[in-house]
Amino acid sequence: MYEYRKLSLEERAALVQERRARGYPPHQPPHPVRDQPYYLLTATCYLHANRMPTPERRQQLLDALFEAFVTAGIEINAWVVLPNHYHLLAHVHNFAMLGRLYRRVHGPTARLWNLEDGLTGSVWYSFADRAIRSDRHYCTTLNYIHYNPVKHRWARSPYAWAESSVHWYLATMGREWLRELWAQYPLRDYGRGWDDAEGS
Repeated sequence: MYEYRKLSLEERAALVQERRARGYPPHQPPHPVRDQPYYLLTATCYLHANRMPTPERRQQLLDALFEAFVTAGIEINAWVVLPNHYHLLAHVHNFAMLGRLYRRVHGPTARLWNLEDGLTGSVWYSFADRAIRSDRHYCTTLNYIHYNPVKHRWARSPYAWAESSVHWYLATMGREWLRELWAQYPLRDYGRGWDDAEGS
């Protein structure tokens, strides 16, 4: 989305034509893999604006996500909510329902936050997904989610960020389990550029 704004009109037209030829929507993230059980789901605020600056607002979003997704039978196995985006690691039994669930969460939160902030216009961009391909990919994704507040410099430690499943794993699995997971499944270049302001 952000790179697109830097392109010339000719480059934009060529990119849209290429996306349509591949069966992708012209301006939104494609969802080509729809038959896997687990996904990393990511949603960003429009233009990466910090529309969730307070713990209360981030918790409000988490509550809405759990209510919508779990009611629909989608299990959320890990999560983190930052001021301008969030990630979920979810067990998805019916990929086709995700768009409807996101609208159920994003529509009301956008209206409420625009009203509270005295703003109009878009709050959310869209959602992107990455199919989980293996146990290693799953475990590395878990670490990626928990490390995200540190990666984006919102916290010095994963444990210092409240709106994260790291606290649930700490309480249920213990610190040693989390340390072993981190040692066994390091991030390396995992996720580079995915949710940066200059990324796609």
